Amino acid sequence: MPHPSLAYTIAYILQELLTVYFWIVIISAVLTWVSPDPYNPIVRFIYSLTEPVFDFVREHVPVIFGGIDLSPIVVIVALEILQIYVIPSVANLLS
Repeated sequence: MPHPSLAYTIAYILQELLTVYFWIVIISAVLTWVSPDPYNPIVRFIYSLTEPVFDFVREHVPVIFGGIDLSPIVVIVALEILQIYVIPSVANLLS
């Protein structure tokens, strides 16, 4: 079996990081429904990873409709676009 190329390895790592972040965004959105303890270290860690991105989206795109914050959905769509279009392009560009 041949060794994977550097481009493939970079694309694979980026793909996996985006997948992990996708699930962190999902968990963060679910946490807003259950009102967890804000002093819980896991909750604080998840919010520290997602809130800066959500805040960026909220500043640049009107994502609050009727009191519902849709910024996690915008982030999920952006992550999917990155996984479908950008990661393969990076792999092809570097190979």
